[in-house]
Amino acid sequence: MSIQASNHTLAGQVALITGAGRGIGAAIAERLAKMGAMLILCGRTQSALQSAAAAIAKAGGKAEVLPCDVTNLVSVEAAAKHVESSFGKLDILVNNAGIGGFGGPLHELVPNAWEQILNTNLRGVYFMVRAFAPMMIRARSGHIINISSLAGKNALPNGAAYAASKWGLNGLSYSIAEELRSNNIRVAVVCPGSTNTELSPHEGKNAAKMLQPADIAHAVAMLVTQAPQSFVSEILLRPTQKP
Repeated sequence: MSIQASNHTLAGQVALITGAGRGIGAAIAERLAKMGAMLILCGRTQSALQSAAAAIAKAGGKAEVLPCDVTNLVSVEAAAKHVESSFGKLDILVNNAGIGGFGGPLHELVPNAWEQILNTNLRGVYFMVRAFAPMMIRARSGHIINISSLAGKNALPNGAAYAASKWGLNGLSYSIAEELRSNNIRVAVVCPGSTNTELSPHEGKNAAKMLQPADIAHAVAMLVTQAPQSFVSEILLRPTQKP
């Protein structure tokens, strides 16, 4: 189905997605573009971002590539300045950028790996909210959607740092939802289970039964089209059949 033929319920809205070059981020970008939003694709790998933008454009959507490292505050602040000068607003922020960490027990994890996981999955979201929430507050409108994991709800042996980053992300999300709701900004967290991407180990799992990136994109689409008087603060997403 071409983007032109889709329901443009987000026409005129600007959406920024981190980690948008592949996997879940690319799927979310494609879905929101089909709904008429102008997409800003952020990430560290420009070639992947350009491929995602080209696919959206080929289908008739609108997407701009904006290289950004969420672990670098200077990079994030530069991205926010670009968005404000180019578009004057941001309606939807999807904090999707993340890395895995499933190499063994915590006491064997090297400190650099801990820093990389926590800096990307948790501090990066703080940097993005710090840079972009003021724009939404001025407009008294906006959606912030943080892509977490069921690992932020359950124990994850041999992935404690990843789980800690996602438990932290959930707590951050619930808290800023309360801080920002009076400004008509809705904050939600999406916690998928096993998803067929490059991020997590899939040994012994049936990829066909796992969640697909499009499933998470569908959840995001539901969140940004809610009735104005309410908001879903959390979605726990599981595959129908255990993979």
